[in-house]
Amino acid sequence: AGQALPLRQEEIRWQGHAIEARICAENPEQQFLPATGHLRRLVAPTEAGFEVAPVRWDAGVREGDSITPFYDSMIAKLIVHGDNRAQALARLDAALAATRIVGVQTNVQFLRRVLATESFDQARLDTALIERERAVLFGQEGLPMAVCVAAAVAQHLDAAQSAADADPFSRADHWAMFGSVQRHFSVRWQDAASTAVLEVAHGGAMHLSVDGQAQPLAVRRVAAGLEVRLGAWHGVVQVERDGDVHHIFAREGAGVLTLVDPLNASHDEEGTGGHLTAPMPGKVLSVAVKPGDVVQKGQVLAVLEAMKMEHSITAPRDGTVGEVMVAAGDQVAEGVELLALTD
Repeated sequence: AGQALPLRQEEIRWQGHAIEARICAENPEQQFLPATGHLRRLVAPTEAGFEVAPVRWDAGVREGDSITPFYDSMIAKLIVHGDNRAQALARLDAALAATRIVGVQTNVQFLRRVLATESFDQARLDTALIERERAVLFGQEGLPMAVCVAAAVAQHLDAAQSAADADPFSRADHWAMFGSVQRHFSVRWQDAASTAVLEVAHGGAMHLSVDGQAQPLAVRRVAAGLEVRLGAWHGVVQVERDGDVHHIFAREGAGVLTLVDPLNASHDEEGTGGHLTAPMPGKVLSVAVKPGDVVQKGQVLAVLEAMKMEHSITAPRDGTVGEVMVAAGDQVAEGVELLALTD
């Protein structure tokens, strides 16, 4: 435009330390396969957008938008600035912990694990960092199952209390005149089904049993969310629900579980539906089986190309191919069933 720049090169000074984290719709556990979906919930940390600030969030999407296969998978750039690297690292981890995204898989928790590695903390950065730190970057549980169950149960208790009014019959807080009351929750955690039991004593004291281990439970609402105490664990959690799926976020990490309705027949123990459907819109590159073929768990059944990457559809269990719904070259939408297995 012919205008003068505001500063000359010799006037520019380094000050403090800045780090940028790129929050992407992808699955680090599946070789960073790009993900698509609808952003049902998108909560950013307390920040400023597109300006100089200790925490900055530059995003091209907002809650309610969809992540499609037609563009880059990046959701936002999270930039922090501190007086030194240690302060910037702490500020970035806190900002990532405050980020809550539901509806599409992201790399937020993976980024937090990267920050916690000694290599990143000491700025020993090179292209082999992920492979060198693989043991602590992949296959990590996040929040323990018992904590996630306690958080989901706490959300149900809080919702029941919030819905109560002056009518005593509107209360759903498990009060009983004598003895204790038990409530059973059917839980699906990492494709395994179990039952959790909440026991409420006459005086209001609660115990939660997960996998047969009962621990005292206490719940109260605070400004930052739900304060949960389960045995020796204590923390503030945020619970975002997507139907029966509960996404739990805490300073210590995150987790996902489903409280399953036992009367819903769609919750099959083997749960093959999600494994044999298209994880995102794409093109079928190949189909390796035909009806009647006997397959083993983990065997590649078809290959789908999406967002410039190949994704193998593998058998979730041993079985026989009952039906093949697609052929090589077909364009499919997310969630479309590709193959069906029979016993």
